[in-house]
Amino acid sequence: MGAGEKKKAALIIATMDTKSEEVIYLKNRIEEKDLDVVILDTGILGEPKGITPDIAASETAKAADTTLEEVRKKPSRGEAVDEMLRGAKVITARLFQQGRIHGAISLGGAEGSVMAAAAMQVLPPGFPKVIITPLASGVRSFGPFVGIRDIMVMHSLLDIAGLNDISRSVFNNAGAAISGMVHQYKPMEVKGDNLVPITTLGTTDKAMRFIFQRLEKAGYVPIIFHTSGVGGQVMEDMIGRGFFCGVVDLCTNELTDNLLGGFHDAGPQRLEAAGKLGIPQVIVPGCQDFFALGAPDTVPEKWHDRKKYYHNPAFTLIRPNVEEMKEIASRLARKVNAATGPIIVLLPLLGMSIGGLEGGSTYDPEGDQAFFETLKKSLKPHIPVIEEEMHINEEPFADRIFAAFQEVMAKGSAKSTSVHPEMS
Repeated sequence: MGAGEKKKAALIIATMDTKSEEVIYLKNRIEEKDLDVVILDTGILGEPKGITPDIAASETAKAADTTLEEVRKKPSRGEAVDEMLRGAKVITARLFQQGRIHGAISLGGAEGSVMAAAAMQVLPPGFPKVIITPLASGVRSFGPFVGIRDIMVMHSLLDIAGLNDISRSVFNNAGAAISGMVHQYKPMEVKGDNLVPITTLGTTDKAMRFIFQRLEKAGYVPIIFHTSGVGGQVMEDMIGRGFFCGVVDLCTNELTDNLLGGFHDAGPQRLEAAGKLGIPQVIVPGCQDFFALGAPDTVPEKWHDRKKYYHNPAFTLIRPNVEEMKEIASRLARKVNAATGPIIVLLPLLGMSIGGLEGGSTYDPEGDQAFFETLKKSLKPHIPVIEEEMHINEEPFADRIFAAFQEVMAKGSAKSTSVHPEMS
């Protein structure tokens, strides 16, 4: 660090009424690595012990347009947490925008980790983020902690309730991790005129690789998103931040999971960001012919009579019926119709996934036909629809996709600008 250069700082988010001792220890470990520390208190019931946080719990509550006294009067713990969570998000965003923090770390149990994770969601991709929690175990969902951000989740091994040789070792490692991340951190700078996302799942991997090769040869940088629910959410967020010049949405399966309660549900906003911004798009209903559930012996009884594709020991892919395929097509059409930029839809008439190929375990030509016909009837007349007597994984179909992408890019007005995809 040069003379007069200000130290970088790590933000610690914690409930200081219950975690003061542990935070003091972690703070000291981080400061030993030549960093400053900013402490954000999200505690509700008590007061910090042995330390004064930089942002008191009362300030956190105030940022949520309430007072700590009012938060403490809430009829349930959950409602109180919701208020402090909102305040923590506001303050974290403010600290980031002011350039006061260069990484964030938290330690806590259920409520503390949920509040910290929510605050970290306002931080951009690439910004260092670490959560230490006993909830980081293999039997729990990581969705509430990671969300759509690159958060490192570290198992504390023990409950965070005092210091001992085991917890000190964990906190030493966590402090070293966030310190190293902060020291190397530089705001992400992306040249947004050549990055192109491609969505895919394993059952369309061949198609993705064919398209990848063609885009790369043409000077684009393909960015691959796994449409597992979170993947689609991350892509939509990054589209909104200005990462991409165009989109190849090869797999729109997350709409099916959203309708039928599958594991790959990306929420109702899927397939909206690019359309709103006028970014050129090529849409292919890849993997639209199934939704994902768990291991075969966990599939609910109501789906037992459906056609299935055994993907791996953790996932069973279920075929929607004809009426469901029609509804999926209608939903996809509404998304496509709302696009404000150039868009082309391509239909692989011989199958949208491996299982949907003739002879495959989820092959259903009646369902496919119902989907394709409903989609075509529901799309606005000006939207080009290209139908090909091919399976989605055939190489010539990738040629058609690439040609369509070149066409929408030629029509688009995307400018070659260097962007910083940080928070707006």
